[in-house]
Amino acid sequence: MDVRRVRVGCEFVYVAAVDTPTVLQVEPQDAAPVSLAQHGWSTEPQLRIRRYTDLYGNLCVRVVLPAGRSTLRYDALALVPDAAEDADEHAPELPPEELPDDVLIYTLPSRYCLPDMLGDEAWSRFSALSPGYLRVQAICDHVYRHLTFRYGSSGPLSTAVDVNTSGFGVCRDFTHLAISFCRALNIPARYVFGYLPDMDVPPDPAPMDFAAWMEVWLGDRWWTFDPRNHRRRKGRILIGRGRDASDVAMITTFGAPLLVSMTVRAEEEPA
Repeated sequence: MDVRRVRVGCEFVYVAAVDTPTVLQVEPQDAAPVSLAQHGWSTEPQLRIRRYTDLYGNLCVRVVLPAGRSTLRYDALALVPDAAEDADEHAPELPPEELPDDVLIYTLPSRYCLPDMLGDEAWSRFSALSPGYLRVQAICDHVYRHLTFRYGSSGPLSTAVDVNTSGFGVCRDFTHLAISFCRALNIPARYVFGYLPDMDVPPDPAPMDFAAWMEVWLGDRWWTFDPRNHRRRKGRILIGRGRDASDVAMITTFGAPLLVSMTVRAEEEPA
């Protein structure tokens, strides 16, 4: 399969009153179908960086932001397939008793995904549809039509119930709502966080940002769905997976440093 080159990365500028321990999840996973040709960190001032893997298998970085101003930059060159993610309209749902043990957790409520509170709506809207891939796509279609993308319309405390009521959100909110509807129907769904360049699609005029989508267990594997962009895409570069955004927060600070600026990069490079 042909591959294409995508430059990804980010920069964070902080001002801290005191030394502040921090965890970052912004490094893409070097695993098929994506491979990293090069990657690395630079910081000002020079900081000690230590990596670890969390309980979901995501790569995390630990640093201590010093008192004062600091800048952290990550840069990577990723090789991605010149193809959109797989799809199979005949992929079946499984009854709960047939789900793998490690998949069951993705049918349960979590911090932002609340299938118990959205269960009545999920069953009234989607239970009459034939189970399987096309029912999950119908859930994504509904979320795409129901929510309007708007920066600043939700915050760190906004749940799937909140955005379902307001009708506004950003990509993580679209994903949380679709996941909640899936879980309410006993369909395992998990949150995915990563880079998504504008490859073979009209360029988005908004500044580049991180992206969120979801994976749903159908048949014997996970399938990618994107309720925000509403189409299969090329160039998805995975950072992490979890129950919802709380499991793959890009930055967790054990304190209250001021985030002065954040820049995200995800763009194709010439071969």
